[in-house]
Amino acid sequence: QIQLVESGGGSVQAGGSLRLSCAASGYPYSRACMAWFRQAPGKEREGVARVDSGSGSRYYADSVKGRFTISQDNAKQTVFLQMNSLKPEDTAMYYCAVGSWSWAWGCPRLSAENFNYWGQGTQVTVSL
Repeated sequence: QIQLVESGGGSVQAGGSLRLSCAASGYPYSRACMAWFRQAPGKEREGVARVDSGSGSRYYADSVKGRFTISQDNAKQTVFLQMNSLKPEDTAMYYCAVGSWSWAWGCPRLSAENFNYWGQGTQVTVSL
C-alpha cells in the first residue's frame, strides 16, 4: 500500500521560511515523479514543484520559482520542499503526490489529474 506522509507545516510571518517533508512508502517502482501541490480555500489545487526521482530534474510553477526548492533523499524515499521568502498568498494546504514516470515522456505535466497518490496535507499559513 502506497503511503505519503507530509510534515513541517506551520505558521510563519511573511519573509520567513519553512521546510516541508514527505515520507513515501510502498511505491512499487524504482523511478517516480514526486510533486508538491497546494490548495487554498475556494481555489483549485495548484502544482508547485516536481522532481524526477531518477534524473533529479526539477520543475517549478512560476509563482514559486526562485523562492522554493524541491529536493529528495532517495535512500529514505523522502521529498522536501524548502520554502523561502514566504508571502501571504502562499497560505494553503500543501500536499505531496506521486505520479508515474514514463520512458516516453518522463514526468507528467504538473496538474493534479496526472498524479495518482496523495498525502493527507500539511497546512502552511503566512501572515503579514
